[in-house]
Amino acid sequence: MIKDFSKYQAIIDEFRGIVLADDFEANFAQRTDSLNKTERFLLKMELKRLATPCTRLVDLRGHVDGECRAFEHDGRVHYLDDVAINVYQETVEAYGAYTFGVYEAVMNTENNFRVMYQKEKTASLQGQVPKQTTAKVFEKTQYPATIQNFGPFYNRRDERMNFAIQLVMVLSENNVIEAVSSDISVNGCKIRLSKPINLATRQVLQIRFTGFEEDFQFKKDEIFSYEVRNQQTVDNIQLIGLQRVYISDESRDGFKQFLKGFIQGNKRRYKINLDNSISALQARTFEQFVLPKSSELPVFLEDNGIDALPRYALTCPNNQRIYQYWRDEEKNSTLNFLITPERILRLKKDVADGQSLLVFSFTHHSQGKSYFYTADSVQLDHDKAFANEFLGFASNKPSFAIHQLQLLPVVESRAETVMTLSTSLTVKDQHLALPVEDDVKAILSRLSNIVVVNKIHTNELVDFYKGLAYQDINTSKLKQFGHKRLAEPLAMDEVGINFNNQRSESRFKYKTQAQIASAGVSWDGVSEDFSTLGLKIELNKASVLNKGDIVYLSFPQLQKITSAFELKDLPYEVMRVNKDKTVISLRVHVEKHKHIGRAFFKALIEKNRHKLTPDEYALFSPGLAKALRNIYSRSSTALSMIIQTSGSRYKIEKITTNAERTELLEHCKRLSDRVNTYNLYPLLANQQATSFMHSTLKKLQAEDEPIVDMLYVAIEFGDKPVDQSVTAKLASELPTDLVKKLFIRKALKRGDFFCFQVKLSRTKTPDMHYLNPELSYISSYAIHRGKQLEQDIYSVAGIVQVFDITQEALTRYRIMKEDEFSPSTANLNALG
Repeated sequence: MIKDFSKYQAIIDEFRGIVLADDFEANFAQRTDSLNKTERFLLKMELKRLATPCTRLVDLRGHVDGECRAFEHDGRVHYLDDVAINVYQETVEAYGAYTFGVYEAVMNTENNFRVMYQKEKTASLQGQVPKQTTAKVFEKTQYPATIQNFGPFYNRRDERMNFAIQLVMVLSENNVIEAVSSDISVNGCKIRLSKPINLATRQVLQIRFTGFEEDFQFKKDEIFSYEVRNQQTVDNIQLIGLQRVYISDESRDGFKQFLKGFIQGNKRRYKINLDNSISALQARTFEQFVLPKSSELPVFLEDNGIDALPRYALTCPNNQRIYQYWRDEEKNSTLNFLITPERILRLKKDVADGQSLLVFSFTHHSQGKSYFYTADSVQLDHDKAFANEFLGFASNKPSFAIHQLQLLPVVESRAETVMTLSTSLTVKDQHLALPVEDDVKAILSRLSNIVVVNKIHTNELVDFYKGLAYQDINTSKLKQFGHKRLAEPLAMDEVGINFNNQRSESRFKYKTQAQIASAGVSWDGVSEDFSTLGLKIELNKASVLNKGDIVYLSFPQLQKITSAFELKDLPYEVMRVNKDKTVISLRVHVEKHKHIGRAFFKALIEKNRHKLTPDEYALFSPGLAKALRNIYSRSSTALSMIIQTSGSRYKIEKITTNAERTELLEHCKRLSDRVNTYNLYPLLANQQATSFMHSTLKKLQAEDEPIVDMLYVAIEFGDKPVDQSVTAKLASELPTDLVKKLFIRKALKRGDFFCFQVKLSRTKTPDMHYLNPELSYISSYAIHRGKQLEQDIYSVAGIVQVFDITQEALTRYRIMKEDEFSPSTANLNALG
């Protein structure tokens, strides 16, 4: 029996797709006349097998040497690379349908790892040396990505059905135009015109639906009024969005009732237009991954009639260190020292140019109290001689920090959570689209701006500033940058960025002394919050505890107020430990009988519930946390790259931002070879950076702090190829300050220079309850699109936030004196 048909490949290629033709038997017999009867029969069966329709889905992710993407054909979604897509299209055209011949051709492309291995194995068994390819190695210069904005999500009043029908547009008595609808709803429609015409938004025109005359009994010369709501031109086709204008009572309108029944009865036949819901779902998906991993701290300012003061801060694990830095010894917020009225004015002047403000700070501790010193880049520019002394003195303090401030507006309308097709939501899900309540609106009306705070200093930057001389610093000038302690604490509230609350019970904020003992070692600490099942403790010094350890807790202060419970050596299990081993999350560990700690905290909550402060994110008014989060997400200009899994690899094809006209993105758009696509070559071309990112992400946990690095990018002007016009170096690749300075000077001389701080974070599992309403709606009308979207949701593995700190890099290296340069050969070689 024939097992290998490779020697008959020419015959197979000749007869593929024509097995069912009338002249197949005669032509096949003539072509195989030299074969014996058995061989001819088996070859004919093989041809018929290859022509049999196939239903298998192909997923080549991780199996080929190429980037795979979703490829849809005949209602099926495959994951193929460019080579496989070309083979698929070619063989489908030959066979006339998706058959086993197509499937096997796609599974056996030249760049398939299995095929390459088999060829190498065969060559080695035959004692042959594998042929070395003479083709030029392909240098990748395109990293295409599209932008996803975070809202607004426009709600559609009605379902739109994709439906083409003849109609007539009456613009005037002598101007009548025949057209075709693109989609139709109960209260509107979209029409297509091959010859564009001039129409004004809000213009009212008349429509006669000639294609419905057989289905609906129109009155003689009955026409309907429609208003132009939007227009766009795609490939010389004008698309006009129209909304019905009712002259009489719309509830009694016969044509409206007809459309309701017509769409309901035919929407599965003609398909609902899902573009709006799909776009909104994608935006909500990425929003849920990006916001809880934000490394910048959004601070909302409240206008009290005199000044604008910090009032609310949106926090998450990644930006918690910024919030904690600006707290005094009594845990009161001191963000008003960072965000002063003078700095707000400076930010307002620079906001039009997209400029940020740098603030250098340190904290002095005396007699148990904290004193904050800050100086911004504008203040230091007024006295450059003292600026170097201040920076040298400040950087030698353990508390030295550099923060970058940016000002954003508060737009109250962005607080709404609009769900597409909210009228179709179930009763259970309608709370997701509730309007902002009046008490929340009253709070929002007092908020003027958002100051976004990003902590940008790294060890590299600190080491640079430490090299500045400060021995003769003018102490009287230094005191001018100190802030007086407030008589009353700043009214500042922390609001968490949260989409899914995975807590099984309510937690309450409560600080009390706690002692942890394990294996003969003990640590003192203070509780942050508690519930009946567990609590969080911040230790005075780093521990050696790990997740899963059993520890024993004692509460000396609480023991003084109760004799009914023995609050000593209570067993708890370690559930989570931060990177510094100073914050421990614990859960009760029941060894034999009931847990005394659980019983005590249960009694404490029941008797003092009205006195305890619940640790919830929407403390002040229901819906406030969600409203602040919505405003921030729709206003933020931060750039994030979404990392998704593709088989055993990672890919970046989506970026999120609300600012599309930044200098970086303008360059990325210019460097792209595709329309409406951005080439991320300046950010991803550095192989050392991308390799480190991939290897690190596999080890990173969702609870870990982000991995931080710096990228220096030079983009030359002109029409050079991408790889020649862009140079990207990690900070570690520019080993000395002199080399960095030379890189910057060379970049500015030939084009643009950028310095980016990149922060890599592992993402958590999404809250599907927040996404399911729209996902279920999409899946009910296009199951393949729903499955693809769901797969995209679960493929997100991490994000890379990109912060432009070019301003700080230029400030830092302008400090260096020109006579410090002696560019050696090693320095020049480091520049590449």
